[in-house]
Amino acid sequence: MRYIDLRSDTVTQPTEEMRLAMANAPVGDDVYGDDPTVNELEATAARILGKEAALYVTSGTMGNQLAVMSQTKRGDEVIVSRDCHIMVHEVGAAAVLSGVTLNPLSFPNGVYDAAMMEKAIRSDDIHEPPTTLMCMENALANGRVVPLSIMRDVYAMAKRHNINVHLDGARLFNAATALETDVKALTAYCDTVSCCLSKGLCAPVGSILAGPKETVLRARKYRKMLGGGMRQCGIIAAGALCAITEMPDRLKEDHENARYLAEKLQAIRGIEVALESVQINMVFCKIDKPLEWQASLPAAMLAHGVKIGGADGGMFRFVTNRDVSRGDLDYFLEKLQERMNG
Repeated sequence: MRYIDLRSDTVTQPTEEMRLAMANAPVGDDVYGDDPTVNELEATAARILGKEAALYVTSGTMGNQLAVMSQTKRGDEVIVSRDCHIMVHEVGAAAVLSGVTLNPLSFPNGVYDAAMMEKAIRSDDIHEPPTTLMCMENALANGRVVPLSIMRDVYAMAKRHNINVHLDGARLFNAATALETDVKALTAYCDTVSCCLSKGLCAPVGSILAGPKETVLRARKYRKMLGGGMRQCGIIAAGALCAITEMPDRLKEDHENARYLAEKLQAIRGIEVALESVQINMVFCKIDKPLEWQASLPAAMLAHGVKIGGADGGMFRFVTNRDVSRGDLDYFLEKLQERMNG
């Protein structure tokens, strides 16, 4: 049975081109640095992201944590948003792996504020940890995109204080698509950047960490420490190479489908959509039904061949992706309307 999966864009299936490239990929031992497909991926990614060097890693979490490990020392403090992935969804890894503390700030709608971040920088007081890194995210987990002007202000402020900036770009290409610009326009305002290739770009596995050569060399060693030396990983890197070179241009379709879904949901009585936050491929909404009804919705939709996540903090999230067509969305809307009326 084919399912319509709106839980996330991580569920995307690799394209036929990716499968063919993976089947025929030349490989070597990447720990020795002689896997030609991985080397090509890393060189291509560095060029696309506008950085000196890049490293292929298993996941966005690994990319973020390697960025922290390679730019801090034990006892440092890192300024983050309280809602960011590094703070909320990475299992406390910054404390465990890097021995740093995170200073989470609350920003309106999650959009960064350079003045707030500057005030949070620690002094040289003997009692305080040094602030050595700031982390931004774009696009945000709430579906919004951070304007380039704000990224520029944060980066300029950080550089005045000799502090590095890491950009969690899990959906970096979505952000660039929404801003109608090249990804280099975003990565100009960070020292290191991580981006996922296995979300909307459809690669089966992997993310990229990019930045200065010396930082990436340190990250490569830490990757080995974490068990990330993947040997003949050119087989999966081939799919990732297709993702970063061939798939960004189609993300606009996902964004248009998300807007379509949001407007149709808003027209259903009892559903309130955060239309202002539909800036990439995510739709957040509240459904005016009892908690028991909300809890039963994922199972009810699954019975009709539609996979959705449960409500989180009273909000449902639906994510469009390459494997979900406009017709699939119409079918989901029909079944949801039936459930609302039932």
